[in-house]
Amino acid sequence: MEKTKKTLSSIPLLKTKAGPRDVDLWPQRLKEEYQSLIQYVQNNKAADNDWFRLESNKEGTKWFGKCWVFQNQLKYEFDIEFDIPVTFPTTAPEIALPELDGKTAKMYRGGKICLSDHFKPLWARNVPKFGISHALALGLGPWLAVEIPELILRGVVKYKEKEDN
Repeated sequence: MEKTKKTLSSIPLLKTKAGPRDVDLWPQRLKEEYQSLIQYVQNNKAADNDWFRLESNKEGTKWFGKCWVFQNQLKYEFDIEFDIPVTFPTTAPEIALPELDGKTAKMYRGGKICLSDHFKPLWARNVPKFGISHALALGLGPWLAVEIPELILRGVVKYKEKEDN
């Protein structure tokens, strides 16, 4: 819990309450999202806790990339994707790991991760201050830390060697 608080306190909060349909304010919100993500990634790298790469389409409405977990000194890597909901930032994005679809009960159709009961009220209390970085830190990060080791243990997720090109 203390580590989560430290991580959260180092992620910049956002100010602009705007979603993709808000033509005038969305570019400002998107700029804040990128600044927050850049800072979060820099913090993670400094703490030797680099665990995702993310990019978006030009409009900032579709996001995609990779996330990874190390288990027994092996790197397990997964595709990550999500759309920004039209009601964002009131509604958090639903983060998906498509290749894990149907492999755990803690997931919705399409590989969308099931966030804890604590996440949604916390997000709601922090609109518009929370953004994508916060969804990763409070949602995907803890989900990966709990679910992936369990899936590996059950043999559902297997290590894939990197192919040399």
